[in-house]
Amino acid sequence: MTRIQSSFVTPAGLSLTVHEWGGTGAPVLLAHPTGFHGVVWKPVAERLVAAGRRVWSFDFRGQGDSDPSPDATYSWDEFADDADAVLDHLELRGHPELLAAGHSKGAAALFVVAMRDPAALPRVWTFEPIVFPNEELAPADPDNPMSVAARKRRDVWPSRDEAIASYGSRPPMNSLDPESLRAYVDYGFRDRPDGQVELKCRPEHEANIYMMGAANGLFTRLGQVEPPVLVACGGDSRSITPAFAEQLVERLPHARLEVWAGHGHFGPLDDPNRAVASMLAFDA
Repeated sequence: MTRIQSSFVTPAGLSLTVHEWGGTGAPVLLAHPTGFHGVVWKPVAERLVAAGRRVWSFDFRGQGDSDPSPDATYSWDEFADDADAVLDHLELRGHPELLAAGHSKGAAALFVVAMRDPAALPRVWTFEPIVFPNEELAPADPDNPMSVAARKRRDVWPSRDEAIASYGSRPPMNSLDPESLRAYVDYGFRDRPDGQVELKCRPEHEANIYMMGAANGLFTRLGQVEPPVLVACGGDSRSITPAFAEQLVERLPHARLEVWAGHGHFGPLDDPNRAVASMLAFDA
């Protein structure tokens, strides 16, 4: 399958990168997790196209080939701005057959889009949307464990193959389907003049994204998400546990829960076949 990559400039002046995967059927837009990029959806996108859908994904700001955030804050509202801009660029806003699918931060960004414009997304499929059970807006915490770990992340490797070998040998990324891992590394690293490769998503940018995650204030606003929603989560997840996912479903006006036994937070990247089957069943 040929992936067509293009960029456009948003109303805010950022260049965002969009990936078109082909197909001629009902449209699907895929929104990726923190630290990844739109091409990590490759195994899912290819299966969706084979199932008769037309598919796009995109790189959020500061990830993949999209511009970094000019103020380096990376708020959830800014990620929703990115998704809004992509919807308008592709002329998908309000398309009656559109399925919007998001994983982790990408799912949370789609929730914000739906809160702003109830008609924008007719249906929303999510896997472990990053929404924290805070009744009050939490302050951004630069020393939260995820941000601390991101700042320590190794960002330069001798080669892509060595990065894949390392990631695939230990948690948390050893659970990824080999196609997903290869897609993440092949596109997620850039070549350096010295012959090595480095992460496109800089560790400090990823740390700032995690820092703002707990401060997104979405938990109390979930009642504003009008379209039908599927909330899927991993049965073994320590990020969005089944018990907490149930709380999200209870707050969403039109939602149901799907628990993937034997999976953790990376479910769609671990099992693309299951992700596509879940999306298509929900869309039906």
